[in-house]
Amino acid sequence: MKQSMMTDSAVYMEQPPQRPRKVYDAIIEHRYDHTEDTRSLFLRIAGGQRLAFRPGQFLSFLLPVAGQELIRPYSLASDPEENETLEICFNLVPGGLGSAYLFKREVGDVLRFTGPWGTFGFEQPPQTECVFLADGPAIAPLRPMMKRALAASSAQPIRLLYSAAREEGLLYRREFEAWAQEQARFCFEPLLQEPPVGWGGLRGSLVEQVEQCYVRADENRSRHFFICGVGAQVTVLRDLLRRAGYERRAVQYEKW
Repeated sequence: MKQSMMTDSAVYMEQPPQRPRKVYDAIIEHRYDHTEDTRSLFLRIAGGQRLAFRPGQFLSFLLPVAGQELIRPYSLASDPEENETLEICFNLVPGGLGSAYLFKREVGDVLRFTGPWGTFGFEQPPQTECVFLADGPAIAPLRPMMKRALAASSAQPIRLLYSAAREEGLLYRREFEAWAQEQARFCFEPLLQEPPVGWGGLRGSLVEQVEQCYVRADENRSRHFFICGVGAQVTVLRDLLRRAGYERRAVQYEKW
């Protein structure tokens, strides 16, 4: 992961529930470098198996590193409806054994994992305005969630407020811009912390933008939020929205 405050683990989350775990072998079919330290791996499960999962879930990878088996969770960035290959998106964490191992893998290598795991996400989107808040590579689990929401037969608005330090950190930007062009109910708002000269979009911190747009701007408290980001700002956003009057269950989050 790109942010220095992140650990080697892809996300801070509870250990997977205790149930018999099936271990899958998956071949790296393709890789894509978003930036010099952020990459997607596309995996095909051996034997033509398919994996059923919900948007927002993650896989636990079993990585043979330094004579031991490291377990590292990585969120699925791919669409459950298109599950021939599974995409994980991650960045190279300074000093991170797991991410360093994955960055050295080549097309044709085999990775082992269990899953899917996690309760973040949904089967069907709420029947109200959905606001997705993301920071850098933490967009990964939100991407399939937004796809599911856009595919639903609903006229409710869907908004993405996506923060990154610099423009190159806005992963899947062209895809989100295309969605905004194709569907009037989808609004994509990129936000930069270090905007270049001439940047015409939002700038500043994610917390400041959320407070201005969804707390101060109106008294509507019917929205549903899905937050995924790095470190303390995730719980700051959660507490800000809940204190402002949004229902507890309407503010879902995952902290990386």
